[in-house]
Amino acid sequence: MSALSRRLSALTQRTFRSLRVRNYRLYFFGQLVSLTGAWMQATAQGWLVLHLTHSAVDLGITVALQFSPVLVLGAWGGVLADRFDKRHVLIVTQTAATMQAVVLGALTVTGAVHVWEVWLCALVLGSINVVDNPTRQAFAVEMVGRDDLVNAVGLNSVTINASRIVGPALAGLLMAIAGERHAEAGIGSVFLINAASFLFVIAALVAMRPGELLRGGLVKRARGQIRAGLRYAWHARELRIPLVLMAVVGALGYNFSVIVPLMARNVFHRGPGAYGVLYSAMGVGALVGALVVAARRRPTYRLLVVATVAFGAFSLLASVASTLRLEMAALVLMGGAGIVFVSTTNALLQLHSIGSMRGRVMALWAVAFLGSTPIGAPLTGVLSSAFGPRVAMGAGGAATMAAGLAVLTVLRRLRDDGVVLGGAPAEATADVAVDSADIAVEMVAEQTAESTRT
Repeated sequence: MSALSRRLSALTQRTFRSLRVRNYRLYFFGQLVSLTGAWMQATAQGWLVLHLTHSAVDLGITVALQFSPVLVLGAWGGVLADRFDKRHVLIVTQTAATMQAVVLGALTVTGAVHVWEVWLCALVLGSINVVDNPTRQAFAVEMVGRDDLVNAVGLNSVTINASRIVGPALAGLLMAIAGERHAEAGIGSVFLINAASFLFVIAALVAMRPGELLRGGLVKRARGQIRAGLRYAWHARELRIPLVLMAVVGALGYNFSVIVPLMARNVFHRGPGAYGVLYSAMGVGALVGALVVAARRRPTYRLLVVATVAFGAFSLLASVASTLRLEMAALVLMGGAGIVFVSTTNALLQLHSIGSMRGRVMALWAVAFLGSTPIGAPLTGVLSSAFGPRVAMGAGGAATMAAGLAVLTVLRRLRDDGVVLGGAPAEATADVAVDSADIAVEMVAEQTAESTRT
């Protein structure tokens, strides 16, 4: 075997090492199918609203309603993730999401759908995600352990973005085949396919071996647990910096579900096929970015800044692309930088959180990432209506670059003051009601569980 072959083999093993764990392997492939359906539904939902109302503002309202429950109730969802068995919680949430997709699909296929019903279904899905998202994020460490957590987060991004390539393109193809005359039947079939895709991840969760999960102790119900999580995250710089940056970028720069359909329809004057292709172009770049993250051993704050600034710069590039092909190329670059940014914030937060707080910290990540959308999506819709989608996308890119440069300034000041970010999980302060002895016991328990498994 040549030196190059050995290096490629080592890189492949390092990139996909979490797949050696049976439970995670089941989860990975179940998610790959389910998320393909989820991206199909997200693509079809945006096109359905434009088909019904032809309004950018209504599209922004749809996105805002889907993510507003995370903004309002996200911290509560994190408490549930810390209190209950995560595998069981995910089975419940995925089953509920299946039922939501069936209802939306049935309404659309029969031609009885109205925009208010789409809004209601979007609100229901957002309510399910209040619990599902932080539970799913915190479940990764239970499947693979702390040593492979960064790799698992990267591979989770691989599933998201591999499905982002296939899902939107497939949804666009199905809607294009149906044509304008049978548009609602074509869109509704996409929702029903998504409902069927959930069965794969539910089956994967049921087939797992619970004894091989590296579970920490469940948090007992007590007063003030949401406030404790908020104080814990705010008092630790390692957590506060990624969360604040995620909130700014999530609100101002991560509004693809509003921008992309408007770019396809209003700027390039194309139909659902081109819309799906643009979404898939982002998925291609994001898949490459996810593989880069999966191959890294540790996330860094420097990488976080670089990814943020690059994401903003490529968003600006996409906002001025003159042809559909140039737009696709810009979206590939934007998708790659965007997923490196999201995966890095996710990994930094999980690595620097103690197990008893991880669900609540990841709920705050979801609030910052998804919960900021009810602010950004209507704003993007209004800007697009008033000045066009190009201006809205450019404004988001400029704000993202500014946020990244601001964090770079903060990190340089901390370095000059001799402060080094990183290391062990941030300790909770006394007012969080978790003392250092509890933390030490918990970390030893996690390490013992991992060594027993290996």
